[in-house]
Amino acid sequence: MQENRADTTLAVILAVGLHAVLFLLLVAGLWWDRDNRQVQAMGSPISAELVDANALSSEMQRTLANRPDPVEPLPEPVAEPAAEETAPPPQPLPEPVPEDAPNPPQPAAQDFIPEPDDTNQDEVTDLPTPTPAEEEKTQEAKRRQDQVDLTERTRQEEAERRRRLAEEQARKDREAKLADIRRQREAAAREAQLAEQKLKQIADAQARTASSSAASAPAGQGGTDTGLLAQYQGALTQAILSKWTRPETVPLGARCRLVIRQLPGGNVMSAEVSSPCAYDEQGRRSIEAAVLKAQPLPYAGFESVFAREVILNFEARDR
Repeated sequence: MQENRADTTLAVILAVGLHAVLFLLLVAGLWWDRDNRQVQAMGSPISAELVDANALSSEMQRTLANRPDPVEPLPEPVAEPAAEETAPPPQPLPEPVPEDAPNPPQPAAQDFIPEPDDTNQDEVTDLPTPTPAEEEKTQEAKRRQDQVDLTERTRQEEAERRRRLAEEQARKDREAKLADIRRQREAAAREAQLAEQKLKQIADAQARTASSSAASAPAGQGGTDTGLLAQYQGALTQAILSKWTRPETVPLGARCRLVIRQLPGGNVMSAEVSSPCAYDEQGRRSIEAAVLKAQPLPYAGFESVFAREVILNFEARDR
C-alpha cells in the first residue's frame, strides 16, 4: 500500500493534537498539587503499645498467622515530558499483491511415480501453436465426422427397425399359417367324425336287416340247402358270431374259410384260417380267438352230421 501526502499530513496533525492533550493534563496535575493543603483532623493522636506475640492467646496467634499478605500499592503514572519532535506512528505493512504472494506449502508429499514420463517437454514446447485457420479446419473436420457418425447411427437404427418389423411380420405369418392348419385339421376331424357316424348308421341298419332276416329264416351260409347239415353249419356260424367283435379293418360281408378240429361234445382242438380269406392279420387272429371262446360248439341234435374236422365259410357280420 503506497503512502500519499494527505496521509502524512493527517498523521502529523494527530500527533500534535496528542501532545497538546498530554501537556494540558500535566498542567492540570501541577495545579491540583498546589491547591491540596494539609488538613489536621480533630482528636488525640494515635498511640501504639508493643505486645509480645507469644503472650497472645492461641486464637489470636492463629488469626495473625492466617492474615493475608499486604498488597503493594500500584505506582502512580509518571507524565512523560513533551518532546520537541514526535515520531509518526508506525504504518501497517503493505499487503502482498497476488503475483508476489508466496507459494502455499504443499499439504502432502507427492506420490512416487514408478514410471517417469519420457516425453520430451522441449519438443512439446517447440511445437508450433495452431493458427485460427487450422483451428477452424480442425473444428470443421470434427463437425463432419460427427455428421458422418450421426448418419451412420441413423442408418443402423433404421436397419434395426426394419429387421424388427420383418421378424414381427414373419412371426405373424407363421401364426396365421398355424391357425389355418389347425382349422383345416379341425374341419377334417369333423368330416371324419361325420363319416364314421354315417358308416355306423349304415352298419347298424345292415345289422338290423340281418337280424330280422335271421329271425325269419334259420341261420345258414346263404345257400338254399335246408337240410340238417346246413342247419348245423348255421348254428356254428351263429355261435362264433356271438363271441366275435369285428375289427374296423374287416368290412361287412367279407368271407374267410375256417378249418375247425373238434371232439364229440363240441370241444375245439384247433381253429385255423385257410385260403381264401379277405381278412387282414388282425381279423384272422380275432376270428380264431372267437372260435375258441365259443366252445363247446353246438352238438346236441346234430350228432348224425357231426364231423371232427369242419370247413366253414365264415361271413363277416355284426352280432
